[in-house]
Amino acid sequence: MTDIGAALIVLLLIFLFLGSGIWVFIGLILVSVTVQFFLLDFSLARIGSIATKIMMRSASSWELAAIPMFIWMGDIIFRTDISQRLFNGLAPLVARIPGRLLHVNIVGCTLFAAVSGSSTATTATVGRISLDELTKRQYDPLLAVGSLAGAGSLGLLIPPSIVMIVYGILAEVSIVSLFAAGVLPGLMVAALYSTYIACRASLDPVISAQLAAQEKLPVRLGDFLNLVPIVLLIVIVLGAIYSGLATPSEAAAIGVLAALLIAVFTGQLTFAVIGESLINAVKMSAMVISLVIAAALLSTTMGYLHLPQSVASLIAGLELSPYALVAILALFYVLLGLFLEGISITVMSLPITLPLIVQAGFDPLWFGVFLILMVELATITPPVGFNLFVLQGLTNMPISRVARASLPFFLLLCLGVILLTAFPNIALWLPSALKGGA
Repeated sequence: MTDIGAALIVLLLIFLFLGSGIWVFIGLILVSVTVQFFLLDFSLARIGSIATKIMMRSASSWELAAIPMFIWMGDIIFRTDISQRLFNGLAPLVARIPGRLLHVNIVGCTLFAAVSGSSTATTATVGRISLDELTKRQYDPLLAVGSLAGAGSLGLLIPPSIVMIVYGILAEVSIVSLFAAGVLPGLMVAALYSTYIACRASLDPVISAQLAAQEKLPVRLGDFLNLVPIVLLIVIVLGAIYSGLATPSEAAAIGVLAALLIAVFTGQLTFAVIGESLINAVKMSAMVISLVIAAALLSTTMGYLHLPQSVASLIAGLELSPYALVAILALFYVLLGLFLEGISITVMSLPITLPLIVQAGFDPLWFGVFLILMVELATITPPVGFNLFVLQGLTNMPISRVARASLPFFLLLCLGVILLTAFPNIALWLPSALKGGA
């Protein structure tokens, strides 16, 4: 069988199994087993041996320990009043910027993303507070919802990010360097969002003029004190990583301890909070790690078929320019985002796309940030955009209206991808500077 025929069969099996509605990690395992048995003619004993070795090697990776810890840390904060404190602290600081409290969505999500690692958790946590406040003050509902959909996706890009950890493990790239690479692009995207809101508000003051007199409050010391818990947690976690005092996994454990202490000092640590956050962390971690294991098995299967090398050679034969390759991959990821969520997109595509990128001369570190930006697009792309569903639940808006509200921020995120491609140092400068200073 030709390499093209094998590739088509693998793609057909992926669509067949995933389209059947079964869990993604089971679908990927079934694809791997089916290909090994029918295309590679492996015996069941050999397939079992390969699967066992891959499972043990993937599941025992030390870097994976960071995933449940970061998820648990974010869930503890989710179950406290930190998000309400965040709103109260930011509101007076942004009330004089065109767009006023709409910027709380952007700044609040940017800050919360640094302790969450999840776009869904970021959107839900900030949204459950800010949307009520913005509705009371009669802000434009579409701009309020759209800004939250876009800014909520920053949970994937601002470190610590669960998708970054998964990418780092699969691509064998330093997770610390990936975290550093995501900082400036994340701030760039947040700046694009805030600039858009300010321009809209300047052109149409009605967007944020209602009840404006109530928002012109003096900035007081108490406003800054409201921000202390989340800023302290960010400094502890990221400071431990970038100072070299702790690995990402160790910093995640430190972050959990810090989150528990914050809950104690704010009088919100209960057995219910501990139990519910632990259960959710275990469920989410099991899902993510299962996907990592299934992706490793699929990657090994594709290696036996020599598909990554064959596809890379095929595309190399087209003599595409590096930027044409990036454009094709961007379109490919947008299409995947219509049907899959972020971690699934990452683990399924990486065995094929990473060799292409490396062969074209791109830095795998840069590609990690590029890929996460494309995954962010998936979070606000119907019909499977998770942020859209979260916001539908918070607002009871039809999903079509939520998607329409998110469209300007989808386009701004596309602009961010273009800027990152044109100026790769947006992602690469900070990791390089930290290495140089080490």
